[in-house]
Amino acid sequence: MKALWFEDGAAQLRDDVTLAPGPFDETRIEVRVAGVCATDLALRRGYLGFRGVPGHEFVGMALDGPLIGQRVVGGINASCGRCADCTEGDGHHCLTRTVLGILGRPGVFAEEVLLPTRNLIAVPDTVPDESAVFAEPLAAAFEIPNQVALAPGMCGLVAGDGRLGLFCAQVLALYGVDVTLAGRHPERARLLPSSIAHVTGLLETEAADRPFDIAVEATGHPDALARVLTHVRARGTVVLKTTSEQPATLDLAPIVVDEITLVGSRCGPFAPALAALADGRIDPRGMIDARYPLDDAVTALDHAERSGVLKVLIEMGRGDF
Repeated sequence: MKALWFEDGAAQLRDDVTLAPGPFDETRIEVRVAGVCATDLALRRGYLGFRGVPGHEFVGMALDGPLIGQRVVGGINASCGRCADCTEGDGHHCLTRTVLGILGRPGVFAEEVLLPTRNLIAVPDTVPDESAVFAEPLAAAFEIPNQVALAPGMCGLVAGDGRLGLFCAQVLALYGVDVTLAGRHPERARLLPSSIAHVTGLLETEAADRPFDIAVEATGHPDALARVLTHVRARGTVVLKTTSEQPATLDLAPIVVDEITLVGSRCGPFAPALAALADGRIDPRGMIDARYPLDDAVTALDHAERSGVLKVLIEMGRGDF
């Protein structure tokens, strides 16, 4: 089949890629649309020494299994199903897991992909492909209320106005949090509901006070956490939503002195993400900057690397746009 292939820091389109069934009950999926994210771009630059087919944000059509003929999205962690983490319902921390398009499992920048059937969830008919393709990063934002008790009237800061930061801000607002989004792109305020304040320069200045009960670090920059901490009240909470290719150096003393809670946060639940897309509470389509066919996937990656670009989609020619 045709697929995008990463190896030794280079990307190329190949037509000889095959899929080998894994050890689980897996469903073969015809990929309809895939999204390029920052992790994919980092993998092309050599992050994790990745070799293979990248991509983990997708919507597709199940070609077999119990969901045959239905559009699906899916969790990216393929767990063993037998270890202690898995049996306790925490399979995305399974020590032997593979991760779609990232670790030991071919990704979705391809005509077809395999995923464990238990990872899949059907897409409501009211959610078009161009929205459903955002289900995975939106699900990651919905992990925050799973980990932190949110309440109306809380004061929240989201650092970073990229795709994930925009989603995190909107999810916090759904729970009644008074959200300020600190970013570098004032034009992105149009992508947010009016209840969310979009500001620039906040993290570049010393905080006069520390008004925020919770902060979400979604910049992907290794030095951002230190600046975020200066804006969080004593005994507040900081959620770390992104990783960085570069190691971070951090003075831990303020965390101890101010008794700040740090929460690592990764993948999240798809059901609330799809529900928010279905009822229109969150509409991500304004983030789409460009669409490319799979034949032009390398060009799509180059476009996604440009400054200021939010989301580039790779279409397999079967989307419902």
